[in-house]
Amino acid sequence: MRTISPRAVLRRAAGGFAAVGLLAAGSIALGTPAQAAGPELVIGGPAATALHPYRASGSPRKSTVGITVDNPLRNGEPGTFDGDFTVTFDLTGIAGIADAAFGESGGADCEVTGPTAVCRGHGLGPGRSALAELELSAAEGSRIGDSGTIRATGKADGATFTAFSTEAVIGGPDLVMERLPLKQDLKPGETQPVPVAFTNNGTRAADGVLLTLMYTRGLDFVERYANCEYSEGEAGRGFPAGTTARCSVPGMYEAGATYRLAVPLSLKATEHAFHDTFVYRIDEDVPGQGAQRSAASAGADKGAALTLKEAATVRGVDLDPRDNQQEADFVTANSADFVAYGARARGAAGETVAATIGFRNKGPAWVGHLRSGEPVATVDFTVPEGASVTGSPAACRSVTAEGQYRESRSGAPRYVCDTSMAVRDGADFALRFHLKIDKVVTGASGAVTVRAPRLAESAKLPFDPKPGNNTALLVLNSDDGDGGSGSTASGGASGSGSGSAGPATAGGSTTGSGATSNGSTTAGAATGGSTTAGSTGGSLASTGTVALPVAAGAAVALAAGGVLYATARRRPQRG
Repeated sequence: MRTISPRAVLRRAAGGFAAVGLLAAGSIALGTPAQAAGPELVIGGPAATALHPYRASGSPRKSTVGITVDNPLRNGEPGTFDGDFTVTFDLTGIAGIADAAFGESGGADCEVTGPTAVCRGHGLGPGRSALAELELSAAEGSRIGDSGTIRATGKADGATFTAFSTEAVIGGPDLVMERLPLKQDLKPGETQPVPVAFTNNGTRAADGVLLTLMYTRGLDFVERYANCEYSEGEAGRGFPAGTTARCSVPGMYEAGATYRLAVPLSLKATEHAFHDTFVYRIDEDVPGQGAQRSAASAGADKGAALTLKEAATVRGVDLDPRDNQQEADFVTANSADFVAYGARARGAAGETVAATIGFRNKGPAWVGHLRSGEPVATVDFTVPEGASVTGSPAACRSVTAEGQYRESRSGAPRYVCDTSMAVRDGADFALRFHLKIDKVVTGASGAVTVRAPRLAESAKLPFDPKPGNNTALLVLNSDDGDGGSGSTASGGASGSGSGSAGPATAGGSTTGSGATSNGSTTAGAATGGSTTAGSTGGSLASTGTVALPVAAGAAVALAAGGVLYATARRRPQRG
């Protein structure tokens, strides 16, 4: 019997970027369990799954239903369930409609016996864990439009379960986004048309569509439309998406037909463009689909969505959501000037002083390693003579003078601090250190260098045309009369004339942090126009995928109808 460890359901989304509609597929709680001393565990999964029609020859085309168990917070705190548990699936509702089996993924031991399937596991960590992948295929004799319900219940000593159900339906729309031949080597200010087009390869029409456009900081669309909602900011997991537009377009989009925008969109590389990504996706515009729908449309469209809500569990599913989305990466001829800044501080022997060092991105470009998730740059700090570090940001690790691994965080001769995977134009990557003055060495200085993350490679930042300002100094007890005993200063000259003084307070402001309970400090992530100290220490999740944000936005004029029109019609592909 295997132990279930927490796994984010988002990891199971198909494609290079996380699919919009699938990420929000939620569970349906069918009953509220009686109150008990133990945890209330929640079985979950998609509300519905579409199956390809049965075909007499060849292997059956399977659809996967990811089943999860959520171990929620108890009294506001995460907890672990250490006992044995059983989840039972009642398959009588899909008899003659779908055949069921379990895939190899998942954390439990599962088997199907006739009209019942059982999964057994031991232990659940806090949060949501993957239980099993139920594979469904259309049964012989089933017809397009047939549907049935799978019900799941759980049992464990010391815990209760909420029940769960999911619909299996034969057939549905299959919206396939066409890949556009976009020019990918750009110059700032360059504009190109984006004639979005898609085909419905399914067995029935799609009742309205939702076009989702996601584009990073250096891209923008010339037009803004009244039936689109725009959200700006992070896209989840710390990824700075730039903008997400969700456009709700009513109409019936028939099986076998191809549709495209009546007027192509105009995509522009802005002055901040460097390495950018554009994702374009099409889904049926179905109410109740979580992140896919929550910011989709306004006005009359909201009323229409309510009338379709009862049918959403059966009709609002795509036969193959893996082909709903396309994406393109762009490289724009541009640069970003990373300017290091140091600090000056003064203190008597035995005193501890604070100093903020780091760098600013003076642009014009933003820089992001979107696919690899690797840091954009590293701040390399050498501790001045006569001082020892007692508190360092969480984004930093201590190393030896030669840059090798060192176990203890405090008292190191050198510190290296990685940025997140994206640094926006105007960002200030501020790092606050606490240093004890072991002995007064007049004018002792340590270098503050912003460089490439890997020492084995060239330290030069490939996008930075001004390497001369990549280094500054942290100076202690200089003899030019700055400050008094025990005082600190973040500003002042860098000492060498290269680099700059302390963190800016206008334009790209920084919120510094004090020492934590163990004497360490934390630094903010340089992803926006300002940084804020926090427990993440300036490190964002290293991932090449993007989970999309949902927020309301402003819009300007577009005629509600006629945005998409059929350009070709062919026989639908069946079975």
